Amino acid sequence: QSAVSVPRDFEGCSTLRKYLGQLHFLQSRIPMGHGQEAAVPVTWTEIFSGKAVTHEDIKYEQACVLYNLGALHSMLGAMDKRVSEECAAGAFTYLRDHFPHSYSVDMSHQILSLNINLMLGQAQECLLEKSMLDNRKSFLVARISAQVVDYYKEACRALENSETASLLGKIQKDWKKLVQMKIYYFAAVAHLHMGKQAEEQQKFGERVIYFQSALDKLNEAIKLAKGQPETVQEALRFTMDVIGGKYNSAKKDNDFIYHEAVPALDTLQSVKGAPLVKALPVNPTDPAVTGPDIFAKLVPMAAHEASSLYSEEKAKLLPDVMAKIEAKNEVLDQFMDSMQLDPETVDNLDMYDHIPPVLMEKCAALSVRPDTVRNLVQSMQVLSGVFTDVEASLKEIRDLLEEDEAQERKLQELLGRVPPAPGSPPGLAEVSKECSKYLELHEKASFTNTELHRAMNLHLGNLRLLGGPLEQVRAALPTPSLSEDDKQVLQNLKRILAKVQEMRDQRLSLEQQLREMIQKDDITTSLVTTDRSEMKKLFEEQLKKYDQLKVYLEQNLAAQENVLKALTDANVKYAAVRKALAEVEHKWNTTVQTLVASYEAYEDLMKKSQEGKDFYTDLEGKAAKLLERARAACQASEAHRQQLLERELKKQPPPRPTAPKPPLQKKPLDEAGGPEAAELGSLAQPGEGLRGPRPSDDPLSMLDPLWTLNKA
Repeated sequence: QSAVSVPRDFEGCSTLRKYLGQLHFLQSRIPMGHGQEAAVPVTWTEIFSGKAVTHEDIKYEQACVLYNLGALHSMLGAMDKRVSEECAAGAFTYLRDHFPHSYSVDMSHQILSLNINLMLGQAQECLLEKSMLDNRKSFLVARISAQVVDYYKEACRALENSETASLLGKIQKDWKKLVQMKIYYFAAVAHLHMGKQAEEQQKFGERVIYFQSALDKLNEAIKLAKGQPETVQEALRFTMDVIGGKYNSAKKDNDFIYHEAVPALDTLQSVKGAPLVKALPVNPTDPAVTGPDIFAKLVPMAAHEASSLYSEEKAKLLPDVMAKIEAKNEVLDQFMDSMQLDPETVDNLDMYDHIPPVLMEKCAALSVRPDTVRNLVQSMQVLSGVFTDVEASLKEIRDLLEEDEAQERKLQELLGRVPPAPGSPPGLAEVSKECSKYLELHEKASFTNTELHRAMNLHLGNLRLLGGPLEQVRAALPTPSLSEDDKQVLQNLKRILAKVQEMRDQRLSLEQQLREMIQKDDITTSLVTTDRSEMKKLFEEQLKKYDQLKVYLEQNLAAQENVLKALTDANVKYAAVRKALAEVEHKWNTTVQTLVASYEAYEDLMKKSQEGKDFYTDLEGKAAKLLERARAACQASEAHRQQLLERELKKQPPPRPTAPKPPLQKKPLDEAGGPEAAELGSLAQPGEGLRGPRPSDDPLSMLDPLWTLNKA
């Protein structure tokens, strides 16, 4: 009863461990296993569905207690410290390795592997945080962070398993998104510290690429973090400030000071994780945890001790085999990650045989609107017409104003600077001010109009294509052209990738068979009837039944090297084909995106075209009114100038009659006072002076003798 409703603290963990140990003692004496005489129904609630699950097996009770022990440790780890996460990982590991996985969904092999890697990842996170707070060396921090990434990648692989997805249901997507976010985030932290190490070693080119990679991975983490709590968002923003600042500073320094070549990231040595946490082992029969064995007198201890010894021998088999499997799996995963070969997408030739649905949707939408292109062209033509009319009106206003200014300057040249008299037309300044305002608006709108026409010309051809026959659309999409040799290379690569998957599946199947054999292997009955001196021989005979499975596993593991060598050779031949297919796929995606963008730009073009027409129609009306005002103001200004001229003419005295000039008589130089006097005598009559009025047909000549001389 205490184990069913434990408190959420370390005392609760102690209670669960005690109960687990006593159940183990009970099972070793009383036949309460599945199908045995004393089996009783055991009922627990399954964690994901909330359904009650019942099994007549005492091992199911033990498994559920172990699960709750791991769950409680994980809860305490979230509140307390790393050691609780390691205890949780130990409980889930013992549950996975020593109990059947068919009891319930939450105790399947994939779910338990997911839990183990989540716990180890979180424990490594704690260690990473402490290392950063302690200012450990950058390379060590990077390795610790890389190991966090490795644990979460393993958890993500468990989540991506089709069996896990069906078991978890809706929460699988949320968990996967969160784990992927953490993968990108801690990968960014790892590359941040690799960049710091490169900085310490004065490898400035490497520093730039590591910081750039960290920035890219952090951006991916931010994309996946939508919907996460504000504390997560704040942490991501803080990290972005740190990494962004580091990258900008490093790039600027390298561009302007160091000028080191920036290597490609894949040419640098990958960061190998440093696992500094482990799943703490669970010992159900540890007397320090279980307390006294309350069933000690029920069954002879000799048989129990012998069974325990055999269990220990069995237990030695699994870690040894699992170590080899995990080592090979790690090599295989790293190799496949470096190859970047996805069996599902390595051959995507079927994609080019049809128009993608998103493009079909746009074609269908345009097919019911056949006037799309015509409406757009007409709208732009109307806009151009109004634009031209406005430009002509503003030009005419500007010409009128310039002509008026020219006339005003001429008048000032004749009369000197003449201030406007009372009653002179004041409207020209206002007209000029408004004209400048309209010209400024027109100039700004002219740029927008030009951009609008450029955008229309950019999308017009695509809209015609989308509105045309589907055959033309399909013909416009790029398609790969592979020779027979290229197709053969592709088929060979697919065949080897299928072999890799077959090897994985066989390995997993053999591993599961081995686990099931160990779990079901119970020789207690034989031990009761076997003499103590024969126990060792019995153990050896019983353990021989595992030899065949071990041989199959060894063969599977040994075959990996040959398969990967064949895959490497096939990938080398596939490189040219892969590049060609990647280029065609990029062109295909770009073309599809361009066509979709043209369709989506249509409504925006029509809207902006209408806005332009409305703007220029309004401006046209204002410009027309301003033109009328300009004309009226210029006419008034002209009349004003005429008035000034007439007024100035009236001020001049009438020309007086002059007697005929006598013949010019030359005088000696000493009488006339030098040659200058002779010249003056040729220009003026005696007594008139140089500024006297002269008769002339041009009334303006009386206003300025100098202007008259210049004119002559």
